[in-house]
Amino acid sequence: MDAVPQILVAAFRNSIDEPNIESGFECLQKITGNMLDFASFHDAVATCLRDGLIREPVRLPEGALQCHWRLELTPKGVAAARALIG
Repeated sequence: MDAVPQILVAAFRNSIDEPNIESGFECLQKITGNMLDFASFHDAVATCLRDGLIREPVRLPEGALQCHWRLELTPKGVAAARALIG
């Protein structure tokens, strides 16, 4: 199953803000009912980023001591998620 639609719908319906990619993956596993493996997740995130559907997930907020991982849709990603939901 293609992981991109799952990631888009999950990001549209949920706020995913985790300390690292592994925690982000675990969060998505819970949301999707363990439908994704890590390799599919990684490839889908890269595809979404390349296609402009999500913002860069690794962030260093002002004043923070370490980066965190956040899944946030771009306007193009929101439109794609809405189209998937119908």
